[in-house]
Amino acid sequence: MAKRIAPLTEIQVRTAKAQEKEHKIFDGGGLFLLVTPSGGKLWRFKYRFAGKEKLLTFGAYPAITLAGARKRREEAKELLATEIDPGEAKKAQKAANIAKVENIFETVSREWHQKFKAQWTENHAGRIMTRLEQDVFPFIGAKRIGEIKAPDLLAVLRRIEPRTLEGAFRVKTACSQIFRYAIATGRAERDPSADLKGALPPVKNNHMAAPTDPKEVAPLLRSIDGFNGSFVVKCAMQLAPLLFVRPGELRHAEWAEIDLDEAEWRIPGSKMKMGIDHLVPLSAQSSEILKALHPLTGNGKYVFPCNRSPLRCMSENTVNAGLRRMGYEKTEITGHGFRAMARTILDEILGFRPDIIEHQLAHAVKDPLGRAYNRTSHLVERRKMMQTWADYLDELKTGAMMLSFKKINGQL
Repeated sequence: MAKRIAPLTEIQVRTAKAQEKEHKIFDGGGLFLLVTPSGGKLWRFKYRFAGKEKLLTFGAYPAITLAGARKRREEAKELLATEIDPGEAKKAQKAANIAKVENIFETVSREWHQKFKAQWTENHAGRIMTRLEQDVFPFIGAKRIGEIKAPDLLAVLRRIEPRTLEGAFRVKTACSQIFRYAIATGRAERDPSADLKGALPPVKNNHMAAPTDPKEVAPLLRSIDGFNGSFVVKCAMQLAPLLFVRPGELRHAEWAEIDLDEAEWRIPGSKMKMGIDHLVPLSAQSSEILKALHPLTGNGKYVFPCNRSPLRCMSENTVNAGLRRMGYEKTEITGHGFRAMARTILDEILGFRPDIIEHQLAHAVKDPLGRAYNRTSHLVERRKMMQTWADYLDELKTGAMMLSFKKINGQL
């Protein structure tokens, strides 16, 4: 006859003391409490399945109470009565729970972000995650990504739309990339954002507003030269049309990246949108502006430091704020708009080859064999273009040149 085991009491469990070696306190029916030398109390269930003795863990006391452990024991016995191994059933449930967590939208999104963020600048990666955390995860983050439908995503975008329509489109783009990643990794079958074409009103591209008529460019350049605000901001605004880099690249410029002797600025790929190192030849005019600025900010890290802390660069709205202070509306010119201005005039008026212009804009340009150009490609032509561009802007300011036709010059 099997020895009868007296059931444990809550007091026995609570007051069980640690010993030099781990020991067991039995409750009966295969359930026992394992007390470790360190004082841990772990619930175990001993059972037999297919002729083999097995052990199942229920958890630790007091998180799992005596009553809770007994309930788990009875559930395990019910599985055994139907010839199901409770240990294997627990493993299967754990796997299902992990799969459920791995397949929810937030988990897949963070996995996608972690995988691809090395290809973006730190700021760009941060903006993507901030948008997701603020505008997406609270609403569909806990949903299984394969179960999210177009109306679910549209509801998310509708919440963003009144605040910023462009932001809604950016979130839609990020979500589309996440859905495509989920499809590739076997966690979704289709991208529901594809069904939302036309569901949002189109964005008016005023964010790239820029004058491209020389008659409008000339007074803008003269206004910048006459800016009576901060000298650092004035230099940034003067360099914006001369260098036509992205606003984020300009404000994050560091003195360590600039070689005034070689007249070039080497921007590391970590700061570039495409993640590739970029070289900006400096015209004589650009070099002079930087030389004038160096005594003021050259002892610090940033060429254009924040006015409140030299440990940070100027804010992303500084150049635009300077333009507004001069009376220019955002529908007329923005910091980013200098790129469009340069692209148009260099092509249509100064007659430079489009691929040279695009390369200097740090856009994806490939050679005839489909290979990406490196940062020094066409450097001679680009140096000449940047100096010609700076000279042309000077002539516009003085009124010496007002071209509105395309030059035909084999030297350009």
